[in-house]
Amino acid sequence: MSDTRTTNQFTQTVAARPAGGSTDREPPVRHVCVVGGGTAGWMTALLLARTSYGPRLKVTVLESPQVGIVGVGEGSTPWLRGFFDSVDIEEAEWMPACNATYKNGVTFKDWSTKPGYESYFHPFASMLDNMTMGHFLHNVHARLDGVDVDAHPDRYFIAAELARTDKGPKPAHQFPFDVWYGYHFDSTLLGQFLGRKCVERGVRHLERHVTQVLLDQHGDIDRLQLDGGDTLEADFFVDCTGFSSLLIGKALQTPFQSYGDNLFNDAAVAMPTPLAGPVGSQTISTALKHGWAWKIPLTNRHGNGYVYSSAHCSADQAETELRAHLGLLDADVKPVHLKMRVGSMARHWNRNCVAIGLAQGFIEPLEATALLLVQRTATALVDALEGGDLGEAAQARFNAGIHRHFEGTRDFIVAHYKTNSRTDTDYWRANAANTRLSDPLRELLGTWLARQPLVGGLQKGRFGYGFSTMSWYALLAGVGVFPDQGLRPAGPAEAPYDPAPIDNLVARSALNFPDHRELLRNIPHKPTERALQLYQW
Repeated sequence: MSDTRTTNQFTQTVAARPAGGSTDREPPVRHVCVVGGGTAGWMTALLLARTSYGPRLKVTVLESPQVGIVGVGEGSTPWLRGFFDSVDIEEAEWMPACNATYKNGVTFKDWSTKPGYESYFHPFASMLDNMTMGHFLHNVHARLDGVDVDAHPDRYFIAAELARTDKGPKPAHQFPFDVWYGYHFDSTLLGQFLGRKCVERGVRHLERHVTQVLLDQHGDIDRLQLDGGDTLEADFFVDCTGFSSLLIGKALQTPFQSYGDNLFNDAAVAMPTPLAGPVGSQTISTALKHGWAWKIPLTNRHGNGYVYSSAHCSADQAETELRAHLGLLDADVKPVHLKMRVGSMARHWNRNCVAIGLAQGFIEPLEATALLLVQRTATALVDALEGGDLGEAAQARFNAGIHRHFEGTRDFIVAHYKTNSRTDTDYWRANAANTRLSDPLRELLGTWLARQPLVGGLQKGRFGYGFSTMSWYALLAGVGVFPDQGLRPAGPAEAPYDPAPIDNLVARSALNFPDHRELLRNIPHKPTERALQLYQW
């Protein structure tokens, strides 16, 4: 999801972030109540518990025993690595507790019908990409100009080779090249693990059901009515109640902005399968008739699911298609059916309430961005509290920033569908024909089709916000968004790079990485502060 520039920012952030810290300043609020547990609620509470205000900022997580957790999402972007580093939780501790594995990126299968582009890998970044990225970009633009050169992304990035050979992303000690990576995990177990950590670190956990949200005379949330007649008061509230959006939606009547015109998928069906053979180190996203299926390796099973459009396919049809895809037509495997609300709140911070997680919005599971948006929103909330200003101007800045993250992420996901070349169903034809695109996405695609570099627009923030040059080029080149004209042979100036050294570099570099299963048996401790500083290239 990121190029080396973004990886540099990540490592600088991790290396520079203090472990807690304290201040003599009084917090702008005394008590923050997070309503709803799950991964979003506990991630937020863990960050709130580490503010510089210490115990002067009371944090309570109110979790209803009557409301279940969605708990299906099982993948992350590399930014989750930064979250765990920032809260001082080691991979060797949390990963085994959550059946977690490493993730080098995502393979997209059957999103394109163009010969040679039926499958591609979206890599996460590494320091080694500095040696191959220029070759890739040159060949992409030569291919856009009709030159017969290899512009498919898979051969240019070490992450693709690691995924292809089922290797983990942590190299041997003598190979000093960092690779960015994400994770796969059991999200229910992750929420439970984070909950235990929060309680250990002083967060109050209250298991009660909210029966009513009571507002004061100004329209702010005053207190929560609980089952049994008790009330819970707080100065500030965080809504982590999932799609119900109990506080920011129902109580504060914040409008919801649907992305349904851009993203058609609104339902999913999930079912596990046994883990057999090597433990993969990638997510596999396979296009089906009315959406796409995920395959995610955990240490104890594969997570599988089908994300689809209910306007094009019934729940029974989706389940049958997923079973056929998995070879489970006659198997006694119980599915989980889900409905999704895709879009975002018009205001993520409204009055004395911030919504985080599904309560604030959701952009479908493709590219596993849900926890990234949770992390960004929770971090922005902590920054606001640390700044001590919770006024209208601070709220406006907060909302503008989170909206930009949501809209940039939406555009990246929409681009996957818009650029598909399938014609087998109304679903895929409608996605390709979709004209309800944002202005930034229109400009980005127009720049590409005009055979102009994307780098300037990406760096200036005109389009493609939140995703790197490598990510956009891997997507557009990976599905073969090139002119349909006949190719001409490459002249010396048009193909200056011999692919053999690239293949040699990638293959020999991969020899320094361990088998994924073996790495999971012996997860190393995180690097020291000095080692992290070495990665600030």
